[in-house]
Amino acid sequence: MTERVALPQSLLGMEDLLDAIRPAPTPPGATAALDDAAARALSEVYEAQVDYVWRSLRRLGVPEREREDLCHDIFVAFQRTRARFDGARPIRPWLFGICYRVVSDWRRRASTRREVLEDEARERSCDAPVGEEVVEAEERRRLVEAGLQALDLDKRAVLVMHDVDGCSMPEIAEVIGAPLNTLYSRLRIARQRFADAVRAAVKPKGGR
Repeated sequence: MTERVALPQSLLGMEDLLDAIRPAPTPPGATAALDDAAARALSEVYEAQVDYVWRSLRRLGVPEREREDLCHDIFVAFQRTRARFDGARPIRPWLFGICYRVVSDWRRRASTRREVLEDEARERSCDAPVGEEVVEAEERRRLVEAGLQALDLDKRAVLVMHDVDGCSMPEIAEVIGAPLNTLYSRLRIARQRFADAVRAAVKPKGGR
């Protein structure tokens, strides 16, 4: 079952996004910078994939307070590079590659890795479980996040693309821009570290 996420209300509109990708105004009588067909095409991609992009940002370790701006940046980057996208192929690996590069740039700009982790810890502590099913779902999410937190961005990206999104290693190599042997090594290490971190995070029965 595809996980649904609660998105900020501001992400549900398209005007800011369309404004961001329009070039400078054209002279009177010139062809519109972004025609209706292009706007509709972007809107369709946005509506279909915004949940996926939001989840990908979370899985790549982006705190909630940063996700809205980065989500916007990702769709702007997609529109500006979509001429290079082969429409006969699945769109999500391409979008994840953009996510990976945007998050990588964002992490380089972040003040410290510690700040990022502390933000994520605060987000988890603010969740209020209600009912047994919600408690169990939250525990599964906590364990997955503990496993992902044990990975650096490169290994996390390969693990998410391969084991969560079901992408092939050649697809990952194309969008990440790394040799296959390197990616297989990252995946092997990522799986081991993920499993070790999950085991360490499991609470004993009856434990607090």
